[in-house]
Amino acid sequence: MDHYFDVRLRPDPEFGQHQLMSALFSKLHRALAESKSQDIGISFPEVDAKKPTLGGHLRLHGPATALQQLMDMNWLVGMRDHILLGVIQAVPAKVSYRVVSRVQARSSTERVRRRQMRRHGLSETDACERIPDIAVERLKLPFVSIRSQSTSQSFHLFIEHGASIDVSQPGVFNSYGLSHGATIPWF
Repeated sequence: MDHYFDVRLRPDPEFGQHQLMSALFSKLHRALAESKSQDIGISFPEVDAKKPTLGGHLRLHGPATALQQLMDMNWLVGMRDHILLGVIQAVPAKVSYRVVSRVQARSSTERVRRRQMRRHGLSETDACERIPDIAVERLKLPFVSIRSQSTSQSFHLFIEHGASIDVSQPGVFNSYGLSHGATIPWF
């Protein structure tokens, strides 16, 4: 994670910041999935967990060659009028590190119950006892709204920026640019 570049959203009277960030994130996800990249991570420098919002600033982190390959894919088609694109730069010398990961809520008790019945051969009564209605979890994290490429269903992808640490942790990133163990530089 020695290089990065920034993508900033321009204010738009027709589209809200969340809508533009979701569209930008969807295009990035498709490009990362297509390239099968595992060495590009993302962060949102303007994240505000209290509101919660990701803000209008997306930062991509990785080796300079991987970032350049991503930019050569021309994945920003249709977004150029809505963004300010930075150049690939070296990460500053003094930084901290954070894990940026996806958090999934157990938001549908019916779905969880059906899964338990299917996987563990439970009856509907047993599944209801094991997973009561109060098990519904509501996340108060920032998110992007995206459409699944495989099921065509829309969903919220909740994103958590972990605590700041002093030491980088190596690892791989998924096709969303997120990881449960690898860190990105935070500055």
